[in-house]
Amino acid sequence: MDFNSSEVVNQVAHAAKDFAKQHIKPFVMEWDEKQEFPVHVFKELGHMGMMGILVPHEYGGAGLGYYEYVAIIQEIAKVCGSIALSVAAHNSLCTNHILTFGNEEQKKKYLPKLATAEFIGAWGLTEPNTGSDAGNMKTVAVKDGNDWVLNGSKNWITHGKTGDVALVICRTGEPRTSGNCTAFIIERNTPGFKAGKKENKLGMRASETTELIFENCRISDAQRVGEVGDGFKQALKILDGGRISIAALALGMAKGAYEAALQYSKERHQFDQPISNFQGISFKLADMITEITAAEMLIQKSCDLKMQNLSVTKHSAMAKYYASEVAVKVATEAVQIFGGYGYTKDFPVEKFYRDTKLCTIGEGTSEIQKLVIAREILKD
Repeated sequence: MDFNSSEVVNQVAHAAKDFAKQHIKPFVMEWDEKQEFPVHVFKELGHMGMMGILVPHEYGGAGLGYYEYVAIIQEIAKVCGSIALSVAAHNSLCTNHILTFGNEEQKKKYLPKLATAEFIGAWGLTEPNTGSDAGNMKTVAVKDGNDWVLNGSKNWITHGKTGDVALVICRTGEPRTSGNCTAFIIERNTPGFKAGKKENKLGMRASETTELIFENCRISDAQRVGEVGDGFKQALKILDGGRISIAALALGMAKGAYEAALQYSKERHQFDQPISNFQGISFKLADMITEITAAEMLIQKSCDLKMQNLSVTKHSAMAKYYASEVAVKVATEAVQIFGGYGYTKDFPVEKFYRDTKLCTIGEGTSEIQKLVIAREILKD
């Protein structure tokens, strides 16, 4: 691996950092308290090319790679995990699914709008009673002439209410049989398709999470993505890249919490000296930066494999698992270093503490990541 960042990576990282400082940081706690999804911010990011990072120029995107993508997510996550999460979900799930598996007509129709954030994208796999047990999903699509009729619901869907278009995986075969799921693109105003309950979350509160409900929702076969029965295979492929996204999100928040704790430890004085002089604090900081650096190496390795079109399943699972657990640990230690102040909303580590936990759950729990890693190392 080349550990030297390219000029392009540095440029996009600086652009994301500057944007986050000017347009996100002043409003972070306001959006968090109100659980407000600031659509205008994503429209502005779309103008900058950050909502179509991996989309080729021919479809209106930035035409960048995973190194640049990770850099952007990281810089935004240092300031606000919620905004970074939504940028990641839009790019790596809905948009990337259409880019990877859509036909030419679908790509030309949807990618330019998604890449500029004219459309906000959602992606639906999880259901109330079938999280990791996706083969037993209850949302079904039944063929009726040249149409499909959808019934059921999805939950934990990022942008489920505000999203203009959703890429949804539905069961088209018998439960727990091979090839029993198919992917469909559904536009927001389609009759029979609506948003349900908006979740009241512990963290990531400015990133909208709702149910998707389908009641005799009729769509054309032209909205089907790929072959009938390939939906779950497609989803697994998309989640390989999605794990890099969540790893980058976790890494950015870990860095944000660490940097805040490091600065505070130099400014806070006890017994006539900065608390960073005390071994109890300095050792915490040493552990934090060591584990952050290790997580970053796993993410860079995953990006390297992804850019070479090599299998990334094992490494992206390792990156996601390790980075998310590190983020939780670092945020916890950051609160400890801040002491009582870390338990208040006047300092950023309180929000990092709440936000990081989602990274160990979303897009496959830490336990599922270990299952994926174990299968990969034992299959030969």
